[in-house]
Formats: sequence, C-alpha cells, structure tokens
Amino acid sequence: MPSRTEPITPALLRGWPLPTPASSKYSRGQVVVVGGARRTPGAALLAGVAALRVGAGRLTLGVARSVAVPLAVRVPEAGVVELPETEDGCPDGTGLDRLEADLRGADAVLVGPGLDDADRTVDLLRAVAPVLPRRTPVVLDAFALGVLPRVDDVAQRLAGRLVLTPNLTEAALLLGVDEADEGAGARIARQYGAVVTCQGRVSAPDGSQWAVSTGMSGLATSGSGDVLAGATLGVVARGADLAQAVCWATHLHAAAGDRLATRVGRLGYLARELPDELPALLAELAP
Repeated sequence: MPSRTEPITPALLRGWPLPTPASSKYSRGQVVVVGGARRTPGAALLAGVAALRVGAGRLTLGVARSVAVPLAVRVPEAGVVELPETEDGCPDGTGLDRLEADLRGADAVLVGPGLDDADRTVDLLRAVAPVLPRRTPVVLDAFALGVLPRVDDVAQRLAGRLVLTPNLTEAALLLGVDEADEGAGARIARQYGAVVTCQGRVSAPDGSQWAVSTGMSGLATSGSGDVLAGATLGVVARGADLAQAVCWATHLHAAAGDRLATRVGRLGYLARELPDELPALLAELAP
C-alpha cells in the first residue's frame, strides 16, 4: 500500500528544526552551482541567490566563460569561475580543474540551472561526479535531470545523496514515460535513490511522502524552479537531513509565492522576487 502523505505545515517544520546556523561563512555551508550557459545565465544567478537567502555561507558559481564577468558583477557575494564553453555558449564539460577546489570543499553542489545542451550536460555530469567527495550531497535540476537516464554510472555513484527537482516534463524523462502523474515523484525516488520534490510533493526512497499545504499558481513562472533548486541547495548545505531539507525548501518556495501573491497579485510576480521573501519566512519558522 502507498505511504500516507504528510502535510508540510509550519507546525511540522517547527518540530523538525534545521541545524543551528554556525558562526563563519565556511561552517554555515559552502555551495557550488554549476550551470549558466550564455543564453540563460539568470538561472544560475537565481539559484545561487536563493541558496544564500536560506543561510548558506559561501557561494561559488561555475558558469560559461562568456557570462562569468557579468554574473560576478551582478552577484558580488559569489566567487565566479569561468568554464570553457561551446560555440553556442554552454559549458562543454572540460576545464573542471578550475573548479575542483571549490567542488571538493563544498557542503552541497547543484548542477543544471541554465544549461541548454544535453550532450554537454552529460559531459559535465561525468566530469563533476568523480571530483566530489563520496558524501557530498548533489542537487540536480533542469537539463541535468533530463539527461540523468543517459548516465547510469553517475546516477549509481550519487544514489543515496541525491536530490532531484523535476517538473512534470522532466519527471517523465526520468521515468522514460510519455506523461508523468501524481505518483511520479515516489517512483523516481525509488528508482534513483534520491529525495525528490515535484509539484509540491516530496518523496524519499524509503516511501515517505510529504506535500505542501500552500503555494499559488503564480509559481508556474520562468525561473521559479531555479529558486526552488537553489533554496534546496542552501538548506542541504546547512547540514539538514536530505528529506528534511527538501521539505523545508519546498515549503519556503511555496510560502514565498503566497506572500507575493498577496502583495503583488496571484499572477505576474517574478521569480527574482522569491528569494527576498525567504529570510523572513525562515525567521518565522524558528522554534
């Protein structure tokens, strides 16, 4: 029989508190975001800022060479590493030695936001995975989700420390089906040994499931998923258990949408406005 789905409420989260924030930027959580092709550099920006807004202490962006300087100016809080890119401006999977020290020292790594070339994303995943310490949690989003079935070696290496943030289209790709349904997240969690957040539902490999009790249709907007992936990255890096971190991040993302829906309107708020809501929401959930 399927597991009972537990609602994610403020009461649940207050009784499941996150680790106490440490005092230095290194011990608060070091995160690396790998993505940011020339056509969509904002995805890496949104994810990185969201990670900082939920309390991560140190951010590194590994992005295509052509967008590295603009992103460094736009996010002065981040260290930015330029990666070799294809003619079309997507990181090509080489040059990871430039990012190796950051990857080895990271408390969590996100791959995917802003990537737009499936073959090069395969190369990137195969280059990143062996560099990471064996216990480092990895969050995959966007193109890195769509190509995961093509890199079974990477999926097996990361099983047990993997977080996936698919939309329904990406969920279908992960399962190799034409269309994903409400139970897709649970099947993905079992298949990949991952904690999955999909359409407001969180699924763990052991069958545990949770669902947000908040969130508006306005979250279905460009860049919103990058914010969710970044918030997840930041909470994971703070030392939370993976299922706990994903429940927290999924709720924070949805609640931020609710705040903006009240202030701006149910539709029309922007993904870049979501991260600014996260610190206050975290403070309100403090035990």
